[in-house]
Amino acid sequence: DQHRGWFNSSLTTAVAMYGQVPYKTVLTHGYTVDAEGKKLSKSKGNYVDLDKLVKQYGADILRLWVSSTDYRHEVSISEDILKQTGDAYRRIRNTARFLLANLADFDKSCEVAASELVELDAWLITRAQVIQQEIEQAYKAYQFHVVYQKIHHFCTIDLGSFYLDVIKDRQYTTPKESLARRSCQTAMYHVIQALCGWLAPIISFTAEEIWQAIPGQTSESIFLTTWYRAWPQTMSVDMQQWTQLHNVRDEVNKAIELTRQQGAIGSGLMAEVTLYADASLLALLEKLGDELRFLLITAKTKVLPLEEKPHDLITHAELKLAVDINASTYPKCARCWHRCAEVGEIVNHPELCQRCVGNITGTAEQRTFA
Repeated sequence: DQHRGWFNSSLTTAVAMYGQVPYKTVLTHGYTVDAEGKKLSKSKGNYVDLDKLVKQYGADILRLWVSSTDYRHEVSISEDILKQTGDAYRRIRNTARFLLANLADFDKSCEVAASELVELDAWLITRAQVIQQEIEQAYKAYQFHVVYQKIHHFCTIDLGSFYLDVIKDRQYTTPKESLARRSCQTAMYHVIQALCGWLAPIISFTAEEIWQAIPGQTSESIFLTTWYRAWPQTMSVDMQQWTQLHNVRDEVNKAIELTRQQGAIGSGLMAEVTLYADASLLALLEKLGDELRFLLITAKTKVLPLEEKPHDLITHAELKLAVDINASTYPKCARCWHRCAEVGEIVNHPELCQRCVGNITGTAEQRTFA
């Protein structure tokens, strides 16, 4: 009825009488249907009471569901769909909670200069800026489902399964005021502010709650700000190389999981990894040096030319990489849980590795890449 009785009739009448359209923009959507694709109807008993849903799930989860739908087609709603939306909401919220928890002792005075950032942190800032540009364009085009997808992917993949996983070692084992730790806090500080802006039009209450918890805020509300523009001018980051490293990490994780299922290891920190790579990837992996094990979250890593791989190892055709996993025989450091040869041999700190001894006695480790 709206299409026939208002959108179209207003359009045709205005064009016929005045030679112009009566509105600048019209956004309309398909029918709201149930999980089986049937139109919602009180008479059919599949009607959804929105007041009840708000009380049951909260307004923000309902708003997130709206944003997740591609309204150009039929819009589906059901208990299962809302439960899935609730899972996505908690993923986003828990990501924000992790960022805030790791910024508890941080304010702008602790910020690391862009030229001194660890490269992984510079990657995150650059990645967030790219995501923000895409989100801004999606909002302008009323593609709210694209905004939802970008945010969810960023929180789940870029942050949850990659960046935040890698930096835990740095956050928890390096000295409080160390450059390595402050560098990742600097990246998280910028990202959490940007993330609030992305979320504000959709899950408004949650975005405001996050904003109020960010240390050192100068604005009373996220709704008194615009898109985040205070990005540091980071060093040039080769994003393609970091995509390669991300892919390598995914392959290593698959190999570790397979080895774990076979009962040979309990976790990645028990694994000694040998990577066989072609010349270009080999050079990239060698550049990271000892920090490669922090990126892969393993006990030890070794990199060799692809032609030296054992015949029984399968080569990943696209990456030109083969992965070999063996269980470490070294004892575990009680502080960082990495397995190292020197654990048990250091006077006064027999339970620690050399790296942790340095971190607690004032000789903080230096990080360049991860």
